[in-house]
Amino acid sequence: MSSFYIHIPFCKQACHYCDFHFSTSLKKKDEMILALAKEIAMRKNEVQDKVETIYFGGGTPSVLPIEDIQFLIDEVYKNYNVIENPEITIEANPDDLTDLQIRKFANSQINRLSIGIQSFFEDDLQMMNRAHNAVQAKKCLEEATRYFDNITLDLIYGIPNMSNEKWLKNIETALSFGIPHISAYALTVEPKTALKKLIEKGKIQQPKDETAENHFFILAEKLKENGFIHYELSNFGKEGYFSKNNMSYWSGEKYIGIGPSAHSYNGTHRSWNVSNNSIYSKEIQNNNLPSEVEKLTLSDRYNEYVMTGLRTIWGISLEKIQTDFGQEYYDYLIKTSENLITKGLLENNGQKITITQKGKFLSDGLASELFFLE
Repeated sequence: MSSFYIHIPFCKQACHYCDFHFSTSLKKKDEMILALAKEIAMRKNEVQDKVETIYFGGGTPSVLPIEDIQFLIDEVYKNYNVIENPEITIEANPDDLTDLQIRKFANSQINRLSIGIQSFFEDDLQMMNRAHNAVQAKKCLEEATRYFDNITLDLIYGIPNMSNEKWLKNIETALSFGIPHISAYALTVEPKTALKKLIEKGKIQQPKDETAENHFFILAEKLKENGFIHYELSNFGKEGYFSKNNMSYWSGEKYIGIGPSAHSYNGTHRSWNVSNNSIYSKEIQNNNLPSEVEKLTLSDRYNEYVMTGLRTIWGISLEKIQTDFGQEYYDYLIKTSENLITKGLLENNGQKITITQKGKFLSDGLASELFFLE
């Protein structure tokens, strides 16, 4: 199976923490939609497997009219072999999710909403420069749950001056809407973002690792009490509501990324499109794919599998390590994991290596200690 990602590079405004590729100008929106459709057609020979998921990310895909989204969905169906009931997700912001827009989405082939709530508190939203307010955050969920069963929402933790009690209230508010999936991310300070500059000027406090860690474990415990499975480091879902799109990334399946800045993976090579709307559109119009390609070494593929596997409840399969990478990598993994197992950060049950509850907040750092360095 393959997954399909379509990057919609437009937003109403820039969130202070965001370093994704987007433009706040919609002047060349129509030109971009045609370029995305053309890239979809240009790359049809790259995918022989059936397409299982279609994911609209960004940017903010919900700024587009449903007609544009449906046009792109139709192009995927026209050029690829899509399974009978694919998971089709659209990322959306609360300020775009009017009653009418939600009904339009519900009457289309979209069957999953990913809503960027981030917080239910006004001061947090203003600090992050979100386009919506706290009232819109709650109102859109009230309406969306009337039409959609499969909804996920994003929350951000580790926000400066956010108490544990306030964070717990955010979680409880999300749960009150009966949402079956929650993704939560620590507020991180990326280079060249407004947040970075505001911190440097002393206008916003530097997020503290201790606060983020406390919030992480509060979240994990509260969602576990409410029947959620912590199936990936940042993702919690009830049975039957795991993100099929994201699971394909973590399990090493092939995926194709359409649009400026989008990444693709075919099992042996990784590629990424140029992060510039004008250059992207112009090159596509000239029948050129504006992307760079990297051939992954065996060590690259091993390290990526270790990184993604350790983030999930399925862990690192020892059988897969031996089958796909060979005895040298297997022996290396066993040796390098011994110290982390002794410290209670990892577990080895003879079939797989998984991260313990104690080690979860340190997941990426622990993975790097297992990397094979040539």
